[in-house]
Amino acid sequence: MKRFFFGLLIIALLLGGGLGIGGDAQAAQKMNIRLAHVVNEQDGFHIAALKFKEIVEERTGGNVTVALFPNAQLGDERTLLEGMQMGTVDMGIITNGPVANFVEEIAVFELPFLFPSPEAAYGVLDGPIGRELLDKLERVNLKGLAYAERGFRNLTNSVRPVTTPDDMAGLKIRVMENPVYIDTFTTLGANAVPMAWTEALTAMRQRTIDGQENPVNVIHSFKLNEQQTHLSMTRHTYAPAIFVMGLAKWRGLSPEVQEIFLEAAQTAAEHERRVNAEMEAGQLQELADAGMQIVMEPDTAAFQAKVEPVYTKYGERFGAYLQRILDAIQ
Repeated sequence: MKRFFFGLLIIALLLGGGLGIGGDAQAAQKMNIRLAHVVNEQDGFHIAALKFKEIVEERTGGNVTVALFPNAQLGDERTLLEGMQMGTVDMGIITNGPVANFVEEIAVFELPFLFPSPEAAYGVLDGPIGRELLDKLERVNLKGLAYAERGFRNLTNSVRPVTTPDDMAGLKIRVMENPVYIDTFTTLGANAVPMAWTEALTAMRQRTIDGQENPVNVIHSFKLNEQQTHLSMTRHTYAPAIFVMGLAKWRGLSPEVQEIFLEAAQTAAEHERRVNAEMEAGQLQELADAGMQIVMEPDTAAFQAKVEPVYTKYGERFGAYLQRILDAIQ
């Protein structure tokens, strides 16, 4: 009889993962996660999402599956964030700009010409400053997992080449719905038009706006050369993106699955960064071959001088974070 009960105990421990056999898969709850983003399947966001899906499903033995919803199928970025807060969307990859409408301090990363290189940005985002700001999302019922990448943003338009800030006078430029972007482009002399990305695509086709600003991978994947004849490699802002979940959904995960999600998001983010870097030169060449006129070296110093009032306005608002970032970069 003792042997019988001992055998039952061993079976129970094995099935429950109590002996650690089976690793992550035994620890995982059975569930399906809906992960959404607003761009197409050629974009870096989708590359990151695919890697996240691959890692989570492998490490949970298929107990956790991840369904991907690209192309704004579940709404624009603000709608996705609100859906996560309410529990109607599980998670997403969201550009930092819209996230800043929920946690203002995270907009510090959007200040123009803040990061001199991708490596400088990664050091801050993956370090204590970045983690601290991600944790602030819990104040608004969201959970930040890791920083993926939108990348260094560049200007396109359908009117004229832009080499100096003077060339931007009067151009109607779509920007994200974020006050830092609005103030930056207004200061540069443009007519900043905040709108969601899905609306911007229609506005460019209808010529109700003159241009927009985004990383090369977005310009290429959405074939913006078909409406935008000019690209200036201004690299005016480094824009992170965030793997973000609804806080209630996050708290419903076991500690083991939470750890898998955190590690998968960070690995997927770093994977996307590498892919973006490897693809940029080829994407630029394809845009040029398609007839886009590219200004590779605009007058960066003139742009930096022109946006000084933005730092004056936001320096006090972002307080210690701005100085901590500048110290970390130095």
